Amino acid sequence: MGVKDSAPRTVDLLVIGGGINGTGIARDAAGRGLDVLLCEQDDLAAHTSSASTKLIHGGLRYLEHRDFRLVRQSLRERAVLLRIAPHIVWPLRFVLPHHAGLRPWWTIRLGLFLYDRLGGRGPLPPCASVDLGSHASGRALQGRYRRAFEYSDCWVQDSRLVVLNARDAHVRGAEVRTRTECVSLAPSGSTWTAVLEDQGSGERITVEARGIVNASGPWVGRTRALAGGAQAKQGVRLIKGSHIVVRRLFDHAHPYIFQTGDGRVLFAIPYEEDYTLLGTTDVEFGGAPGPVEITPEEIDYICAAANLYFETPMTAADVVWSYAGIRPLLDDHAENASEVTRDYVLHLDQASAPMLSVYGGKITTYRRLAEQAVDMLAEPLGVNGSRWTADAPLPGGDIPGADIGEFAAQCTARYSWLPEGLLRHCVRHYGTDMHVLLNGCGSIDGLGEHFGAGLYAAEVAYLVEHEWARTADDILWRRTRKGLGVSAGGVERLRAYLRDRCGER
Repeated sequence: MGVKDSAPRTVDLLVIGGGINGTGIARDAAGRGLDVLLCEQDDLAAHTSSASTKLIHGGLRYLEHRDFRLVRQSLRERAVLLRIAPHIVWPLRFVLPHHAGLRPWWTIRLGLFLYDRLGGRGPLPPCASVDLGSHASGRALQGRYRRAFEYSDCWVQDSRLVVLNARDAHVRGAEVRTRTECVSLAPSGSTWTAVLEDQGSGERITVEARGIVNASGPWVGRTRALAGGAQAKQGVRLIKGSHIVVRRLFDHAHPYIFQTGDGRVLFAIPYEEDYTLLGTTDVEFGGAPGPVEITPEEIDYICAAANLYFETPMTAADVVWSYAGIRPLLDDHAENASEVTRDYVLHLDQASAPMLSVYGGKITTYRRLAEQAVDMLAEPLGVNGSRWTADAPLPGGDIPGADIGEFAAQCTARYSWLPEGLLRHCVRHYGTDMHVLLNGCGSIDGLGEHFGAGLYAAEVAYLVEHEWARTADDILWRRTRKGLGVSAGGVERLRAYLRDRCGER
């Protein structure tokens, strides 16, 4: 007996792609009164948007390419995201050791001075000179490095940023369908007719949409082809970026940014309490979009770059986890992969019903991209609502004054039974929504089954009910990063729990 197709749906806007750009656009559009349906062929943030360096930043190295407009825009968005998502975006003070053989001291000082000025006056402290002989960051470095600079940028829980945008879109009326692929797309007079297929059940739904947003990242060209349209003048250049995670290399909170001999930079960032994250690479990718893995050559590259600076050398044997993703960058025909712009272009095709395709972009500027996308669709779709996302907190971010320290202190008093590390995890992943997660729990036992690494059944149930989590990987690697600490036995128990209680297939 075949799977029965669902009744047809009529919407104002169909958004194809559940990465940061798709969820950001869905949120903005739903908040302006449009009836929105978002479909994602896999899980939210399953690809590029969970494979970043986890930074909200202006892009210090973009200054070398004189991309001042992108840096200024990114730094302004950094301030916005600090305000609307203080639980998953927080400031860091980066240390940039001076390597005398690569760039003169004065050019770095000038660049950082400009970096501060392009961002305008904001809440983050400006750059400063550092004596590595007395600064905490100097202890982990080779003795030949005597001085450095310190400057401000921000960390982000990247895949959670995607999920929270999807949640807010849903709260404002959007329908979010994960593991649902758009398999057919055709113009039909003044609308689009799309066929969506549930990847688990095979169920199909026909959607009549007045407009389409093609936010399918590396698959943007495929989606245009699905609609029968030729590729736009803009195109994407697929660049693979990879990262490694090793045991903690230093015992302080300062991340590093290292200059490399090939003109790139390498980040070394405190990660999930007990680890250090290092990356990234820029490698041309010529295959079909899909899951990718780091290569031995990339691991060796990252280790070699780090070994120029750290006192204790590392090898591939030190890697405890790695991840890679394909960045769909706007093709500006740069000769070197690392020089390809991180800017974006929005292409609106109105040959029939409107279709807006997103080319390029970066996590830091996703909100502005989404705002501009909905502005472009305003006239053809009759959008009347004004811009609103710069001042509206994301779910869990409604913390008075965005004061995460005060909020954490209040939670410490309220949940005195929670271990310090677990409380910090809840604050930094869920913000005020931790009260929903912990509702009815008055002790550790009240959190239910423990799968390891501080992952309890109460959190799993919350993620399934509120955040479209369906599989162990959804929970361990995208909603949280607890896959680093949960044993193989814990993973199997989690899978059994999801099968028995949540219907995981």
